[in-house]
Amino acid sequence: MINRRKSKPITVGGLTIGGDAPIVVQSMTKTDTRDSYATIKQIRELEAAGCELVRIAVPDKEAAAEIPRIKRSISIPLVADIHFDYRLALEAIDNGVDGLRLNPGNIGGSDRVTAVVKAAREKQIPIRIGVNAGSLPGDLDPALPVAERMVLAAMREIKLLEELDFDLIKISLKAFDAPTTIESYRKIATMVPYSLHIGITEAGVPPAGIIRSTAGLAPLLYQGIGDTIRVSLTASPVEEVVTAYEILKSLNLRSHGPVLISCPTCGRTEIDVVKIATEVNERLKKCRKNIKVAVMGCAVNGPGEARDADIGIAGGKGKALLFKHGQKLRTIDEADIIEELMKEIENLRQE
Repeated sequence: MINRRKSKPITVGGLTIGGDAPIVVQSMTKTDTRDSYATIKQIRELEAAGCELVRIAVPDKEAAAEIPRIKRSISIPLVADIHFDYRLALEAIDNGVDGLRLNPGNIGGSDRVTAVVKAAREKQIPIRIGVNAGSLPGDLDPALPVAERMVLAAMREIKLLEELDFDLIKISLKAFDAPTTIESYRKIATMVPYSLHIGITEAGVPPAGIIRSTAGLAPLLYQGIGDTIRVSLTASPVEEVVTAYEILKSLNLRSHGPVLISCPTCGRTEIDVVKIATEVNERLKKCRKNIKVAVMGCAVNGPGEARDADIGIAGGKGKALLFKHGQKLRTIDEADIIEELMKEIENLRQE
């Protein structure tokens, strides 16, 4: 049982983050925000994959002007990513964005920060302070460990907002290096009550990026740290969402569609487990029911290792034993395994 860190909950467009709320899965569009058609299309694809919050880049006024059109066309909260120009933050707020991601320290003097915070407070729009290891303030002591400098940078930004009596705050401290990321989050988790958005920045292409993200995020989640999560991949943002849910499902923190249990195969295997598992996994992408499906190679360990599966098969020589909730149903020929298994899965889906 994972005991999650208790954080101060905030609401982003009706979605609760922190407190006792489930860990939120989010992503970021990879389209030009000024192309609202492409951006809306990608967000709808993310929604279909289970994305619960999406961030868009707002690099200029033209992009900010597209926010109302995008908002009208999607069903999940929208966060604007702002850098340097405080006027873009104000425009994003005026145009109906649900949240901001910015660093108060890089949008100008205190008068500009005050203007943004005042507008955000009036509309109850949370601000995420996002600190990345690759863009730390130059005045921090370079002799200090990167993780310590990340925390110092975040605390500086937090202080700016708190001095303006603003506490609708979410924090992220991201690095490419997993140990640095873990250390920085563990440290700040004991220092502030705010919700934490966790991620490994610039993780790279799959599968390396998936592995690196899992190595950094799973230890934090297991320690109860993290209220919202993004897997940053050089790939489709849909793959980011799928990967995030797989990490959460592996730690029993979220349920989101089927879980496939399959053995690695060995010399005892007498059916094509790889082919069967691959095909079943592909077909399961269309299923939204929270079920466990097992594809096991032999009867030695199959039913036992997958005894908590809702439905599964254990292979024999040219045949397989079909079992449901640990009980044997029948023996089926290898050629019929996939269709028979999918038929039983469909029966479970309709129950």
